[in-house]
Amino acid sequence: MTGPEATAESRETAGSTADRFVESHSSRRAWGRGLVHLGVLLTAAGALATLTILYIRNAIHADIGLAFVGLVVVHLAQRRRTVTRMMSQLVRAKSFAERRIRLVASDLILAFLTLNVLVSGVLDWSRGEPIQLPLPPPFDRWHLLSSVALVIYLVVHVWRRRKRLRRSTIQ
Repeated sequence: MTGPEATAESRETAGSTADRFVESHSSRRAWGRGLVHLGVLLTAAGALATLTILYIRNAIHADIGLAFVGLVVVHLAQRRRTVTRMMSQLVRAKSFAERRIRLVASDLILAFLTLNVLVSGVLDWSRGEPIQLPLPPPFDRWHLLSSVALVIYLVVHVWRRRKRLRRSTIQ
């Protein structure tokens, strides 16, 4: 076809192709974000599950724990605009809405707990035995105690955001 009909048709086809590209790109990003969320939850559960075999195969627990830390880094990278915005608000020290303060505090607590689990796990691994705390058993092992605290906090964190997780997008 030639003439005005051909150009209108080609514009229409190009527009629908562009729309399909944007839709497929955003759906792939949403799918990827969902996979990262699933990976974080599965590796957290896997790291906890392998605590029972810690003295038999410490490497399995360490590998799953490092995969968890890696997925947390990917998750934070996916949320870099949100994290940057929250950090800039924290630095400016302006009046925050209560929700933003809770969100920043929650992210800081999660970061602290994750680093605590990572450091305690590396120290246990390097020593070849768990670091003991002056607490009654079973709360006397630092890595175990910090891992349980992280898992409890993660469950609460995900539970409180369960409705928003379904409709959230990568920014």
